[in-house]
Amino acid sequence: MSYENYETEDYQEEIKDLSIQLADMLSVALYFAGVKKTKLEEAIDAYLDDMDETLGSDENAPMGFDEIVKVIKHLKSVRKDLFT
Repeated sequence: MSYENYETEDYQEEIKDLSIQLADMLSVALYFAGVKKTKLEEAIDAYLDDMDETLGSDENAPMGFDEIVKVIKHLKSVRKDLFT
């Protein structure tokens, strides 16, 4: 994909599409971690709320594989009601 002729609106649309894909990927990760399908939306909200508690509030902190696993493990211990 060439970005030479991209306009601001194109970048905004691309960001929107990537955000949707990331939300879907988080849903999949939570589902395979054991979240009930009916509780996925609630689990995503809980995950986002739990990030600061688990990782701290540093906006520049890394958010890679290990950090995501840490948040999900913490969520499993504090929100057992979301998991099967």
